[in-house]
This record gives sequence, C-alpha cells and structure tokens, in this order.
Amino acid sequence: MNLILKKSLLTSAVLAALSIAAIQAQAAGTITFGEDKYISVGFGAIAGYSSVEDGAANGDDRSNDFSLNSARIYISGSLNKYIKGMFNTEKVPGDETIEVIDANVQFQLTENVAIWAGRFLSPSDRANMAGPYYSMGGGYWSSIASRYGFNGGIIGRDEGVALVGTAFDSKLAYSFGAFEGDNIFRLSGVGALSETQGSKDKLMYAGRLQYDFWDAEPGYYGTGNYFGAKDILAIGIAGRQKTDGVVAVAGTAGDYKSYSVDFLLEKKNVGPGTFSAEAAYYDYDTDDIFLSEQGKAYSAGAAYLFNAKTGWGAFMPFARYQKFDSDAAVFGETKKYEIGTNYVMEPYNALITAAISKTKVSDADSVNAINVALQFQF
Repeated sequence: MNLILKKSLLTSAVLAALSIAAIQAQAAGTITFGEDKYISVGFGAIAGYSSVEDGAANGDDRSNDFSLNSARIYISGSLNKYIKGMFNTEKVPGDETIEVIDANVQFQLTENVAIWAGRFLSPSDRANMAGPYYSMGGGYWSSIASRYGFNGGIIGRDEGVALVGTAFDSKLAYSFGAFEGDNIFRLSGVGALSETQGSKDKLMYAGRLQYDFWDAEPGYYGTGNYFGAKDILAIGIAGRQKTDGVVAVAGTAGDYKSYSVDFLLEKKNVGPGTFSAEAAYYDYDTDDIFLSEQGKAYSAGAAYLFNAKTGWGAFMPFARYQKFDSDAAVFGETKKYEIGTNYVMEPYNALITAAISKTKVSDADSVNAINVALQFQF
C-alpha cells in the first residue's frame, strides 16, 4: 500500500500542475486591426523532474522521472472595447491529447463591470485562481488544501455565466455566477457520477469577494505573487454550492458546499528584497457521502525575493505547509511540508523551481520527494 500511496502522490503532483489559472501569458504576440480590435497568441509549458524516496517500481530505490506537466496555448481577442474573448487549451491529465479549458466571451458593460459567459474558472480561492504558473512556489502546485482546482470541472473550469466587477478604486473585487458543476470530483478517484446518472439537474452557484487594503490587483484571474511589483495586503472569501452535486455509485445524492478564506501580504523594499506571506482556510461538505473529500483544510507559505540578480535571475526561497483533515477514517489527515527556491529570470514567464517535500497521510510512512520544474511562457 505504501508504494501505491507514493505513486498516487507523485501522479497527483503532476496532475495538480494542470490546475492552473488561464491568465494570459505576459509576453504573447499581438496583432492589431484597429482601435480596440486585436488578437493575441501565446503558449506556456512546465517541464518537471521528480525523485521520490522508495518510489521506484521495486519499492526500495528512488524514482527518477521527467515529465511534461503542462503544455498550453493561449488565444485572446478583442472585437471592440465592449466585447472580448478567450480560448485556451491544455494537455489532458495523464494523456497526450489536448482539451479546451477556456472558451468564453467577456461583455464589458462598464469600466468596472463585465459579464463572462462560456467555459472559464468559476469564482474560487486565490490558489485556484492563480494556479502553479502564478503561485508563490512557481511551476508546481499541490491540491491538498485547494481541492476544487484539481478535482472540479475541466481543470477547475465550468460552463456558466458570471458577473465580474470592482468598486472603490478597484480595491473591492467581486464575482458571482451560476455554472454547470457536473464534474466536481473529476480527478478525485471517489467514483462520483455525473448529474445525468441519478440526480436533479441543478446549477452550481459560486462567488468571491476580495478587498485590497494596499495596492489594487487587476483582472479576474488572479496571482499568488507580484515579485515586488506591488505592495499587497488582501483578504478574500469564496464559496460554492450545488444541490444534488454529490452523486454516488449506489444512486444516493447529496448537496455539495464549500467555502474558503484566503490572505496575501507582499511588501517590497523589506531589507534587500520583497517579503511575501499567504494563508488560507477551507471547509468542504459532501453531505457525508464522500468522506474522503469532506473536511477542513489549511495552507500557509512565506517567500523572500532578493533584489540583486545572480546571473540571469534572482533567487526567491520559499516554504509552504498544507493540511487536509478529511472526515474519512481511512484517509484521515494529509500533511505536506515544502521548502525550496525559485530562480526568477522573468516573473511568471521564465523561472526554475526546486523544492524538497515531505508528505504524510495518517499513519502511513512519509513520502519524501525532490521536485524541479522549468516554467516558460510567451
């Protein structure tokens, strides 16, 4: 069972990297066709290396695995200043085929209010909205605490419609919407059925509120770190609910609910660099049907980006802790500790992440791993 657990956790680490937010690449190529009319094309990729203690097939030696964690194409366009759109693809988890993760239109009603419709990330916690391309750790993102981005929809996406807006000089951000919510447990392995196999055809409702006390944060899809470009002090709350959103093989159905509170602080010019800290709390409720996906979760992290460059980039050491305390007696508690560093050559677009981690599930042996990821976007 220990070997199975270790392989499962390694697979989860790779798949979780696919739960990324579809923020447009920072350096995409753009062709303009007139005022407020353009098309922008970019791509992103994360290549990884993992070595897990006793993770080889014989159960005794370290595993050594190179993998393509993510391969993505970004396309966005603007018809005029009121109508814009997005189309993004991603490699299917555990497969070499490509699937559409974002395909939506955005109607800009006013400068501060828009309606999004189609397939996109539904309002949720900061970790899910940012994903590994834009997280504090960079290049890698574990799904232990922030679970919906890994399990739900198409890599965290759903078909639906949402109202997205800001107020008070963009310090207050809000988003509320209704979504299909048919694949809440897509990659969880709990054997959930879709709503077409035994439940009422109800919508999933999701929302997020966030307030920035210092600098305002732009955009609907968020980020977990600004690499010293802004001073951030933000608190966000998010929640989602779907009646009969939990459908088991036995035909029983229950309601799905979750909510979270997240915090981000980032302060530049703290000594020779920028200090950042994050924390989040989650509560998941599956109506006592899937106890392994029901419970409370916590995460916390801190990082420091040095201003001085060493060669092409700057070092950014970080530490992160995650915990999911499920209601299932078998799985119980999952904890993960990580310490590592980013080597930031260009924020978001070119960086290398190296980290060592320790993961423990209840009374099972700890899984010790080394992960290295190279992230590139254009």
